[in-house]
Amino acid sequence: MLTEALIGALCGLGLFIAIRALIPSRPGAAAQVAQIDALRARGQFGAPSAADGSLRERIGLRIAQFYARQGWQQRSVRADLSLLERSWQQFLVTKLGLAALGFVFGPLLFVLLWFAGLHLTPIIPVWLALAFGGLCFILPDLEVRRDATAKRDDFRRVVAAYLDLVSMNLAGGRGLPEALMTAAEVSDGWALRRVRDCLTDARLSGVPQWSALGDLGTEIGIKELTDLGAALNLVADDGAKVRASLASRAETMRRRELSEMEGKAGARSQSMLVAQILLAAGFLVFIVYPAAVRIFQLH
Repeated sequence: MLTEALIGALCGLGLFIAIRALIPSRPGAAAQVAQIDALRARGQFGAPSAADGSLRERIGLRIAQFYARQGWQQRSVRADLSLLERSWQQFLVTKLGLAALGFVFGPLLFVLLWFAGLHLTPIIPVWLALAFGGLCFILPDLEVRRDATAKRDDFRRVVAAYLDLVSMNLAGGRGLPEALMTAAEVSDGWALRRVRDCLTDARLSGVPQWSALGDLGTEIGIKELTDLGAALNLVADDGAKVRASLASRAETMRRRELSEMEGKAGARSQSMLVAQILLAAGFLVFIVYPAAVRIFQLH
């Protein structure tokens, strides 16, 4: 009875979620503001049509609208996707597709085990479907977080060097807007290209460049850029204070990076030490075991 009741409860919950997702609900104020911000970020003021684009794009748009109606912001994931220059809609489609594959793979595995001669209870395929579906649903989040963490560390190193370049340009007599753009034109790397595009958009739209840097830091989750934009907004009219602030921030970021590298090196040294101890212990067991066996056999 417990198994049948649990299966019925799961089926009822799935049916309720499906009906709730299909019935359109009235979007709240937060969802409407989020949709307006998304349209402004893409530079379009007309509502996107779900009939445009491929099937994958239409499905992604539907899922994104559902997230907006429910008020699920997912700010950290969006920041990671923005840093990786990936689409939010494509990411949602990938999550849904992998979850569907995992949900199907669980019962398929149960069928294979059944034909192999392993007869299990009927509740097992339900749990397999839920487990594989949930695991596959969170796999894209783990991948995006891993890639974004590595790329964010690279961006921080580039920002530290960029601040030194801006400070040197200010010392050479350039103004702050010109120094920011000149320092960003030194390299064609992806990080400085992102900063250069941000500064160009700010210049064309009439927004202060330091404010645009702060918005970029908020968008991609780089706290150093956000703090830099706020600090430059306070001392933008004083060249000496700007140079001192940039130099101190660059030095602080280099020291923090050095301490993090030393911490990682220490952790790796400890792991190597543990591996060496286990290897030595295994070697000692390999040497002592024959002698111990002979001693016990004599007794």
